[in-house]
Amino acid sequence: MISVERVSKSYGSGETAVRALDDVSLTVGRGEIFGVVGQSGAGKSTLIRTINSLERPDSGSVVVDGRDVTSLTGAGLRSARHNIGMIFQHFNLLSSRTVQANVELSLEITGAGRAARRSQALEILERVGLHGKAAAYPAQLSGGQKQRVGIARALASKPSVLLSDEATSALDPETTTQILDLIRQLSKDMGLTVLLITHEMDVVKRICDAAAVMSEGRVLEQGPVEQLLTTEKSLLGHALFPLGDIPETDNTIIEITFTGATSDSPVIARLARRHGIDVGILGAAVETIHGRQTGRTRLELPGEASAVAAAVADLRTQGLFVEVIK
Repeated sequence: MISVERVSKSYGSGETAVRALDDVSLTVGRGEIFGVVGQSGAGKSTLIRTINSLERPDSGSVVVDGRDVTSLTGAGLRSARHNIGMIFQHFNLLSSRTVQANVELSLEITGAGRAARRSQALEILERVGLHGKAAAYPAQLSGGQKQRVGIARALASKPSVLLSDEATSALDPETTTQILDLIRQLSKDMGLTVLLITHEMDVVKRICDAAAVMSEGRVLEQGPVEQLLTTEKSLLGHALFPLGDIPETDNTIIEITFTGATSDSPVIARLARRHGIDVGILGAAVETIHGRQTGRTRLELPGEASAVAAAVADLRTQGLFVEVIK
């Protein structure tokens, strides 16, 4: 659905040039919710702006729903953008227009008639939970309601792709959860492909099917979230379950990732009993990802190397992902 191939983008020239994107490639499947994670300055915003062609890359290509947007101009580009909705961190609503008029704005640009604009605006406002708010003005709304208007405006033209630029970072935790659940439901109901950029790991945990980690303009890793959780030395896998610093010790330290049914198994007690190891628990975290209990536990395993190796092998035969940290 979205294919970014070897895209690079720099600002400025010569020695002062800033390389915002450096040979970036990623693929987002149809109907997928894909998160791009990274700290400020990683290149996330530039990436999303190349996808809707607000920025032109210096090299590479961006294909959205079968159309190479990097090669389009004029009417062709406007048509392609009509298929790409965009929601923003700070809502970007027009204070002088009502909720309904804000939602109708994108339809006005495309030349839709007055009756069609009104019908589509009221329909999408109903979908995003703003029934009865059509005549209100942005100043009369909460932050969460304003973002719902932003989502409704982005979806008024019935696009197949929705881009989200840090859409929840200005919201409180409870409202963030509500907005993320709304995006997930809209994606399912409307068949939307969603690409969102964020620096918040909770966003990835709650709704993302797949994700990429960016730093200094490069994609460091990408893939399905559940796959990255069970990939050795995965940056995202460890960021989703931060367990603190690794202590100084001569013993072996391992981390076990539990998913689904394995999260209820008495793994640690069984390990100690079977192998006679005085297991030390150094840290643990449990989250719900895609409706499944998922967690990671860090253990210290004292004893002879052969006994520890046998214990690790035993854990792996149980279908657990085990990573030897030290």
